[in-house]
Amino acid sequence: MAKKTFPLSEVYRLLEPGPVVMVSTAHKGKANIMTMSWQTMMEFAPPLVGCVISGRNHSFDALVATRECVLNIPSVEMAKQVVGVGNCSGSKVDKFRKFKLTAMPASKVAPPLIDECFANLECRVYDTRMVNKYNFFVLEVVKAWIDPAKKNPRTLHHQGKGYFAVDGDTIKLSSKMA
Repeated sequence: MAKKTFPLSEVYRLLEPGPVVMVSTAHKGKANIMTMSWQTMMEFAPPLVGCVISGRNHSFDALVATRECVLNIPSVEMAKQVVGVGNCSGSKVDKFRKFKLTAMPASKVAPPLIDECFANLECRVYDTRMVNKYNFFVLEVVKAWIDPAKKNPRTLHHQGKGYFAVDGDTIKLSSKMA
């Protein structure tokens, strides 16, 4: 066996849970965006998404206060904006203006959709039992949007330390899952 030990502090880089998303929140009349790669589907009906948002993040306080957000799913063409949004604080910067992103009204929550993203999931906080200990929110998707003009969008997947994988080929295999 030619394997070697791997640092426990970097295990997260091996278990990337899904595409990078841009979380929009709105609090005290101000919309904000954060970049997040720590989310996972938990249930299909109702659609529940679990996510970790650091208590040091400006969006954490907004989500705790309002219990609403939008998970905006960008394609690879937005990579520079995604990283830029993730590298500054919404307490100091209007990220919509700085990164030339278009805020569109949501239909069921106060935070805006990001128009440039190919999909948007309006969410309400469903369960907070793990927030105090792990900063883990369970969100219920209450409305979903997709841009049908954006065919086969390729998503970004954070691998840590500035590295991202980009979705590639899609294959279809037979499945008996209902």
